[in-house]
Amino acid sequence: MTTLGAVVTYVCVWWVIFFMALPWGAAPPENPEPGHATSAPERPRMLLKVAVTSVLAGVVTYGVSLLVDSGLIALRPPPGTFE
Repeated sequence: MTTLGAVVTYVCVWWVIFFMALPWGAAPPENPEPGHATSAPERPRMLLKVAVTSVLAGVVTYGVSLLVDSGLIALRPPPGTFE
């Protein structure tokens, strides 16, 4: 996998995992303050979610890179296919 391919894969995987991690531990407050959304989480813990997402995206990207480099997944058609 090329460096550009790895970066694109990492960014795509990062966003997918981040959106999956957003609802973890998100609970609305018992008594929301006036003017605040009643559905807004009390402690969103965004820094923790970003850190976990970054590590998991790196692991998944490394796994995808290993699969592509091993030849089990071919991202390009074999030579002579479109002649």
